[in-house]
Amino acid sequence: MINVKKWIGSRKTDHDLMLLLMIGGFYSLSIALSNTFVNVYLWKQSGELIDLGLYNLFIVIFQPLAFIIAGKVSKKIDRVVVLRLGVSFLAAFFLTVLVLKDQAVNYMYLLGAIIGIGYGFYWLAFNVLTFEITEPETRDFFNGFLGILTSLSGMVGPMLAGLIISRLTNTIGYKVIFAVSLMLFTVAVMLSFFFTSRKAHGDYILLKIIQERKRNKNWRLITNAHVFQGLREGTFTFYINVFVYIVTKSEMALGTFSFLNSFVAFFTYIVASRWITKKMRKKAILAGGLMLYFSLFLILFQISYERLLIYAIAIGIAYPILLVPYSSITYDVIGKGWNIAQARIEYIVVREIFLNAGRILSILFFIFTVALTNETKTIPFLLLLIGSGHAFIYLFVKQIRLKESNRPLKQEKRIHRPNLADGEKG
Repeated sequence: MINVKKWIGSRKTDHDLMLLLMIGGFYSLSIALSNTFVNVYLWKQSGELIDLGLYNLFIVIFQPLAFIIAGKVSKKIDRVVVLRLGVSFLAAFFLTVLVLKDQAVNYMYLLGAIIGIGYGFYWLAFNVLTFEITEPETRDFFNGFLGILTSLSGMVGPMLAGLIISRLTNTIGYKVIFAVSLMLFTVAVMLSFFFTSRKAHGDYILLKIIQERKRNKNWRLITNAHVFQGLREGTFTFYINVFVYIVTKSEMALGTFSFLNSFVAFFTYIVASRWITKKMRKKAILAGGLMLYFSLFLILFQISYERLLIYAIAIGIAYPILLVPYSSITYDVIGKGWNIAQARIEYIVVREIFLNAGRILSILFFIFTVALTNETKTIPFLLLLIGSGHAFIYLFVKQIRLKESNRPLKQEKRIHRPNLADGEKG
């Protein structure tokens, strides 16, 4: 068993650390339960892929806007208030879905805006509070334990949700899962009132950090790479889950797909974190990006559930190989940036802006393809086009030059939380 006192001691800030862990755990479980199935639920009401595209477009438009506003608020008032607002918006999303019932499809733009704002406020505040609450001696415990919670949620949540939805008639199962998510977020909101107040200070210099791209080549390269990361994630985030459901007509099959992906990714993250050294980072990014791209040929032109499961395994291996070194390089670039001590929030916001710019572009391609062509014939070729986004990341990161620190690798190691299938935003 984990000796918690050994890791966190008895300081006042440890109260906040455990609260943040609990909130992160509730968030992970709630998103794992519901996020896999929200798009399927809306698609079953609409039957039109273009509606799903517009719903997700509103998410990726409002998410960076929320990041920008949340960054400003974080510099002016208590950071805990920003976290509370994020969780409240996420709770409001599931409450709205439950209230609207079968009419949810008529309010897709509103739903997309609500959850996009929730994501933006939540993740900005969570990232900042993680920096402020954890200390060098508690950071490994925090990241490791949160990684365990997130991984277990990613494995158990979709499978459990798929089982419940498939066993209950009509849309009752969906409503049960959304109600549980609402309850979990409500508990998280209540927990946020027990945080120690964390007043903010300093100017919000977002434009200066954007302009820093002109002076800092590494910062320009890594933000450009994030555009291409978003190019794949924008469409793949929602379409693959719906695609699995369309092929199988089974929520249980979708839950199994998500479980298998998370299961493989969990163990691959552990291996990647231990074995990918600094010298291997760029080669690993290239290998992971190419593996992600070529995995598409498993499912685009010859479709079966067995091939989908093989695809889930393939991306469960590929994403950690790419994201572990890519995340490390990203944070190394930010960590060596100008005025990082005072502008940490701004760097996080700018990164999010460029990531979502790629997502917006991706979804716009998807919407135009569905609206103007025969989607059955053209979507596979669209996925081949935008699915190359992660492969292009290497072209940018290979040009990044960083001065290496003198610390041993084991002190540089970061623990990365597994992503859901194909870069799911939640």
